[in-house]
Amino acid sequence: MPELLFPLDSSKKFTEQELVGHNRWHPDIPAVVTVKPGDEFRVDVREWFDGAIHNDDSADDVLNAPLSTVHCLSGPFAVEGAQPGDLLIVDILDIGPIPQEDAGPLAGQGWGYTGIFSTDNGGGFLTEQFPDAYKAIWDFSGHTATSRHVPGVAFTGITHPGLMGTAPSAELLARWNSREGALIATDPHRVPPLALPPLPQDAVLGSLTGAAFTRAAAEAARTAPPRENGGNQDIKNLTRGSRVFYPVFVPGANLSVGDLHFSQGDGEITFCGAIEMGGFIDLRVDLIKDGMSRYGVTENAIFMPGNEGPDYSEYLAFSGTSVTLDGEQRYLDSQLAFQRACLHAIDYLEKFGYSREQAYLLIGAAPIEGRFSGVVDIPNSCATVYIPTAIFDFPVVPSASGPTRIDPGRGAAHSAR
Repeated sequence: MPELLFPLDSSKKFTEQELVGHNRWHPDIPAVVTVKPGDEFRVDVREWFDGAIHNDDSADDVLNAPLSTVHCLSGPFAVEGAQPGDLLIVDILDIGPIPQEDAGPLAGQGWGYTGIFSTDNGGGFLTEQFPDAYKAIWDFSGHTATSRHVPGVAFTGITHPGLMGTAPSAELLARWNSREGALIATDPHRVPPLALPPLPQDAVLGSLTGAAFTRAAAEAARTAPPRENGGNQDIKNLTRGSRVFYPVFVPGANLSVGDLHFSQGDGEITFCGAIEMGGFIDLRVDLIKDGMSRYGVTENAIFMPGNEGPDYSEYLAFSGTSVTLDGEQRYLDSQLAFQRACLHAIDYLEKFGYSREQAYLLIGAAPIEGRFSGVVDIPNSCATVYIPTAIFDFPVVPSASGPTRIDPGRGAAHSAR
């Protein structure tokens, strides 16, 4: 096992640990540890809400989830010799749930969760059709996930970090705040908001204190979106065996990681669409000097997908085009086409006895394939959703005998408020 450089005690809150991570991006957050090119090391990672979501049959915790506290990031880790303009190579050697306990109150201790967030607290990809808070708990058995809230399915998770990236420079941070602030200004009262501005409330900035903390908290960027530094990309194939090339914007690169997922479908469509968990990740780092200009990788990370994951060979695919639910034609709107493909999959799974919320949670958490299949044939973009048929314990492909009706069980946990 590689040396554990960022330990977490499961009995303590994220802010009470021996080494405190962060939940905002800022160049002045001090590195917790310095490593050398070629080093391999282990990092403990807390689930993104630090234990606010519970293993129960209520979704009140999802309804009231404290978005101002996320994400709980481990790091930053400085890499000796890294300078702006370099490329930081990060190899994912291993990743998994919390290894210290078999069961416990934290996601990752034998279980994880998927949530549909209410429209006024984050929303999701299909928030207009699913405005209320729901939750599914998933139990882990080795690499397999099952749920009392979505019965009839079992699948192998592609375990991955939802969020990993390098620190922004002061200039890059200012650009983020400027462009996202301009977007918010176009519709400042929108629910959910168009972007999340800096918020000092609940900011965690590592070992920063005093005036330095106050200044940084007022301008530090929220960790919700992906950006030039990587960040919250939620790429399900960023798993064991992946190699990522991150642009370096500050001396040391200051790599951070968090938001581990046991499984996720392409798009993480419910917003908390992955199976969220805490756990560990083993990394190896190296450098390509002056790599940003040598390879033209100046704005966004590139990566080699991992070589592990479930070997599903048969899928049932659903397509969608860029026409709204009320029949309005949109011009090559690929996002809308993907929404329609997801809704068609949900409509289909309803015929087997699932509620719409169960179906939505399922295609957010299971390793579905989401694809933009045609983006040039005016006026309709075409997107597709591929669902592995082997995850179901009943026949799901259309036949002359009609859909098999399953017992949907207790259904997804719902907040009635």
